[in-house]
Amino acid sequence: MTETRAGFVALIGEPNAGKSTLLNQMVGAKVSIVTHKVQTTRARIRGIAMHGPAQVVFVDTPGIFRPRRRLDRSMVKAAWGGAADADIILLLIEAHRGLTEGAQAIIASLREHAGKTPVALVINKIDRVKAEVLLALSQQVNESFPFARTFMISAEKGYGCNDLMDWLAAEVPAGPWLYPEDQVADLPMRMIAAEITREKLTLRLHEEIPYQLTVETEAWEEKKDGSARVDQIVYVARPGHKGIVLGKSGETIKAVGQAARAELAEFMGRPVHLFLQVKVRENWLDEAERYNEMGLDFRDGDA
Repeated sequence: MTETRAGFVALIGEPNAGKSTLLNQMVGAKVSIVTHKVQTTRARIRGIAMHGPAQVVFVDTPGIFRPRRRLDRSMVKAAWGGAADADIILLLIEAHRGLTEGAQAIIASLREHAGKTPVALVINKIDRVKAEVLLALSQQVNESFPFARTFMISAEKGYGCNDLMDWLAAEVPAGPWLYPEDQVADLPMRMIAAEITREKLTLRLHEEIPYQLTVETEAWEEKKDGSARVDQIVYVARPGHKGIVLGKSGETIKAVGQAARAELAEFMGRPVHLFLQVKVRENWLDEAERYNEMGLDFRDGDA
């Protein structure tokens, strides 16, 4: 009988380095929201990929950056927590941005946090630069830290991802699988549903309300016909934001609801009836309950 293997792989890097895109590519399903905006991943989202006899559990951490607010501090703490608990760490760097100040700061912190955990360098978005630039960047970054391996990929297009997956499957510890074979994420569906709606809001609103909103799944009802009724609340921090989220004659929230419902139905493989409400909650950024809903620890935001 073939020996099974299983382990956790933490994806770390600056905001927008492509961690969520890589997670979705590896798992083969959309479990982490991906937008053109930075800082969309708030909780540590686990995506589960099967590769031969190995089960590789990816932890998509929030991008590591200089925290300013309580929410920022909680997110950065969650990112390092995800790295500390992992069997393997993958540091993602964007090929076209090179070894930025932010990436250098993460590498410096890796020396403290990594310890005996193997760290592999993943240079992403390789389709944006020439080969000689890539090779020079790889050499430069490898001189700054003893990486176990270096992989050059395009998470969006899938280039190089098979080689990375082969290596991870061979490197995770021998042992029984941690989750059922057909499971793609260990997040409850209520949270995945909230993340999907938040992604649609983020895409629709662009710069108008960057991170001043959150979505919570308030109720989930399984219907006899196999469909699900999902009730969600969009919390905004200011009264003026409510009108922006609703849009003229409710057009914005209606479009968001349609897009979120369609994606959720596709993800679940059955009909979904989604109902959205928008509420003003001026201090939600300072409420422990909201952080728990996002999978973050409120206390980690203490200055």
